[in-house]
Order: sequence, then structure tokens, then C-alpha cells
Amino acid sequence: MKTGIKLIVATAIFLYAGSSFVEAQPLPEQPYPEQYGKPFSGVPDSRDVTMYQVNMRSFSEKGDLQSVTARLDSIKALGVNVIYLMPVYPVGTLKGVNSPYATQDYDEVGKEFGTLADLRALVEGAHKRKMAVLMDIVANHTAWDHPWIANKAWYVLDTAGNIRYPRNWRDVAQLNFKNEDLRLALIRSMKSWVLKANVDGFRCDFADGPPPDFWKQTIDTLKTITTHKLLMLAEGSRPQNFEAGFDYNFGFTFFGNLKSVFKNNRSVKSIDTVNTREYKGAEREGQAMVRYLTNHDVNSSDGTPLELFGGKKGSMAAFVVVAYMKGIPMIYNGQEVGTPFRLVFPFKSSHVDWSLRNGDVTAEYKKIIAFRNSSEPVRRGDLTSYSSDDVCVFTKIQGAKKVLVLSNLRDKQVAYSVPAALAQSSWKDAFTGSKTTLNNTITLEPFSYLVLKN
Repeated sequence: MKTGIKLIVATAIFLYAGSSFVEAQPLPEQPYPEQYGKPFSGVPDSRDVTMYQVNMRSFSEKGDLQSVTARLDSIKALGVNVIYLMPVYPVGTLKGVNSPYATQDYDEVGKEFGTLADLRALVEGAHKRKMAVLMDIVANHTAWDHPWIANKAWYVLDTAGNIRYPRNWRDVAQLNFKNEDLRLALIRSMKSWVLKANVDGFRCDFADGPPPDFWKQTIDTLKTITTHKLLMLAEGSRPQNFEAGFDYNFGFTFFGNLKSVFKNNRSVKSIDTVNTREYKGAEREGQAMVRYLTNHDVNSSDGTPLELFGGKKGSMAAFVVVAYMKGIPMIYNGQEVGTPFRLVFPFKSSHVDWSLRNGDVTAEYKKIIAFRNSSEPVRRGDLTSYSSDDVCVFTKIQGAKKVLVLSNLRDKQVAYSVPAALAQSSWKDAFTGSKTTLNNTITLEPFSYLVLKN
């Protein structure tokens, strides 16, 4: 990107005139930062991503960016090709609860996490290892001590003229997306990070909060950075996020449903209904759901994968479904070493113990991810489900290549009746290479899985 790129806003109101903005005068033109480093040419196709979530505060006792950079080799060794960093901005203190999602300044790195140089070093290190890096953006609201708070027109006001907070989140102030200047300031910050830190996209917090046309405006603007391929993840579930141009929505429903499969004995067939519902609006090739067994929110509030999904064996049976069935998998820091305790909000008191002796867990995650990375049918093939009430069974087919997955999501032995479409078919075990022909019934041990290919 050339030096001195300008933000031209004079036409923005006309381009988005269908929205109910409060008309505002254009902001003065401001130069963007120079492009730092060389734009990363290895950003993966959105269908081929395996994502890793980093929560700096819980990642290490220091809670900083340098500690993440020091473990990039370990993250890469899992088979990861995209890292998503939780917010790196200064955290607000006024009315605050020390939440990293209470942004005090969209344009700075918070001192607790390090410096811009530290962020650049992390991104450079990831790029050298052929991993892309996404930043987190909290566009719906700011901390109460954000400099913008002086401009009330940029916030939603109550009938008395006081700035409102969203939902019951009293520690943050609700931004007003009817204000064009506010929109352009947010978009400018995002575009600036692409240039000054060389990041490869954004995970957009509470993406269902701002209106869809704001996200379309944002994504359309980011696409003007033609030197960068950017990935865009909406932490949201509405179909309009796909229509606005996001690559990904977030698998809230999938996670909740999977919990009920394990905890409440809900039928495994319910996953098929979730697949249909969550993919509504995903019309463009490559648009998908990000699915997970844990993240910073649910790990703190609901429990670890070991708690929720039947210990080591059960969580691996569940992860096979996450990684292979439909969507792209995300791993939360510490998941890969079987962290047995919760990393609780605000993520200051508990940290991942990287010395844990759970090499079997790490090895199994690596094995599952490695096959996903090597298998085009898993990543891009057409899905057909043959699930029973207890066993998640599906094929992924791309041309002549086929993969068959059977994962017993019950803590009991299950006899699965093979449907006629699969009976007497011949396969090879994806991990051992041993050959097998399917009989009319397959007996699966508790929380066991079988991955076959032709």
C-alpha cells in the first residue's frame, strides 16, 4: 500500500443512503499509516482454515504478546494456520470490570500486552511460519473513558440525554451507528491496523449488535486494500452477516446443542438441524461456521471441554465432529494440553500450565487436525449425514474422493446399523491404513470414533 493513502468520505452518505443515518459533515481527510512489512501471501482459503484463539491474559503469567510469540512453534505444530488474538487495546477503567472487551482506544496497543513493536513481531513470526493473524475488534461499544465519549452524538442516548449501555453491560457505552462520522472512525481504525501491523483480518466481537449495513460498509472498504487478502469472522449468528460479506459466523447454536447431546442425551440427529439453521444466508463459496468445544466465554462460564464433553475420550469424539463435519474448527489456548481448570474472567487469576503432562491429548489433536489438513473432501466436500440418535455418522465427498466418519457421542457401547447406502462398502482407516468392509452393524466402544477413506 502506498504511503499517504487518504480517507475520502464525501461520497459515503450517498453510497449508503438507504440507511437511517443522522447526516453529518464529512471528516477531514487524514493520512493512513505506511504499510509495515510485506503483506502476507499465505492467507489460506476460508475453507482450509484451522483457527487458534489466543487470550493473552490467560496464555501466560506475563499475559503479554511476547509470551505468545515465544510459543508460535507449538501453535504451528498443532496444524494451525490462522491465529486470532483477543483484544490488544488499552482496557477502560471508568465503570469498568477489567474486561478486555471494554476498549479505551481503538488505535493503540495496551501497555499490559506490550507495544506495537511486540504486535508486529508476533505477526511477523506467524507469517514466517505460514500462519495468518486476525485481530479482535469491539465495534459495538467502547469503555466509558474512551476519548470519543466527549462526542455524545457518537453514542446512543436515553430520553434524558445520557449515554446508554448495551443490554446489561454497564461497563461499556453503546455506539450510535446512525452517525456516519462514528462509522468512518471505526472503519479507519480497522484499516489502519492492516497497514501498521500487517494483520490479515478481524474477528468482530458481538457482530450482531451493529447493523448489517455497517459491516457491509466496513468490508467493502477493507476490500480496497488490494495488497491484502483478509479473513472476516463475525462473532454472531444472523444470516445478514454472510450477506454483508463475512467469511464466517460463530457456532453458538452448534456448541449449545452439542452440550445437550452430552449432558441431556439429546439425539445426535439434532446436529443436522443445526447445520441447516446455521448455514442460512451462506451463499458464497467458502462462507462457513466457526465451531469449537471451548472459547474464552464458555470456558469461563460453562466449563472446560473435559467437563462438558466426557473427559479426554469424549472431548476427542466431539472434536472429530467439530473438525470434520461442517465448518472450520477453532481451538482455545490450553485446550490442546487438556487444561483441567477453567480460565476465568477477567483472565488474570488463572493461566495455562504449559508443563502439563497430557502428551496423549496434544498428540490426538495433532492427529485429527493433520488429517483434516490433508483431506480435501473433509475441508471442501459435500456432506451427507447418516447419524443415529447416539452416533454422528457422515460422508464428505469431493469427486471420486470420499471420507466416512463415525463418532460415538455416548459413554456406552453402541451398535450402529449401517444404512443400505453404506453397507458392504470398502474403506481404509484414515490413520492406520488398514482395510475394512462395512458389515450391517458396527459396534463402537464408548466415546470412540472411526475415520475411513476410499
